[in-house]
Amino acid sequence: MLKGSIVALATPFLGDKVDEKAFQELVDWQINQGTNGLLPVGTTGESPTLSHEEHKRVVEMCIDISSNRVPVLAGAGSNSTDEAIALAKHAKDAGADAVLVVTPYYNKPTQGGLFAHFKAIHDQVDIPIIVYNIPGRSVVDINQSTLVKLAELTNIIGIKDATSNISRVSSTRLILGSEFCQLSGEDATALAFMAHGGHGCISVTANVAPKLCSDFYDAWFNNDPVSALSINDKLMPLHISLFLETSPSPVKFALSLLGKSSEDVRLPLVKLNDKTKQKIEAAMRSAGLI
Repeated sequence: MLKGSIVALATPFLGDKVDEKAFQELVDWQINQGTNGLLPVGTTGESPTLSHEEHKRVVEMCIDISSNRVPVLAGAGSNSTDEAIALAKHAKDAGADAVLVVTPYYNKPTQGGLFAHFKAIHDQVDIPIIVYNIPGRSVVDINQSTLVKLAELTNIIGIKDATSNISRVSSTRLILGSEFCQLSGEDATALAFMAHGGHGCISVTANVAPKLCSDFYDAWFNNDPVSALSINDKLMPLHISLFLETSPSPVKFALSLLGKSSEDVRLPLVKLNDKTKQKIEAAMRSAGLI
């Protein structure tokens, strides 16, 4: 089962190109710092503005550099079902351990449409699937009855939940059991998510604080909630500051402070204003990262 700190990897750019060297070094550093899993080409990886060729190359690099040291959960979402199937097929062929598939954005499918979307991917590609529910970006929300139907499909093994509705973790666990993987999609609420029975987090903050994030989950799973709370308090200013402007612009700037990436993002995202930069730098200092 996917568990602990799973980093939603940023995709470093150098001008208008993917910085392959920086990405490969970022993957290796993450693993060496204790990160439990890797998610390339998610929203934090700027998947909406990567070409199909870039998307596939980033997945392939992540799998190659990770070399089976930790699981790779490849982003394979699209608001086109056929495109999501194609991305999932590529991820499987490349050697990914699972795929993360977001709810179709902009189209606003019904619950029936959501079920049909995920079932089509499930039926076409034999790979474990994590459903990604993020109404704040996709507008649609998977309700509990739809999730229960999806969980009956063999390869749908869990959910990334970015709804901020912590009670869903318990209600989902009570219906689907503890083996159904529940991953938080929000660093700032991950502690509460875990307390309700979650298994880990697909983390933005882990890009820049991989060891602290790993230590947080280690403390929790080692039945040391006092240490987990202490680490969470240390990370909270960073959790908050990394979303003061649209992600991943803030985390790209934070990575630039560590010398891990440029702060370049692709339009329609832009670099941060100076006030936000100052708050992120202060949060990084508070966490002892710079």
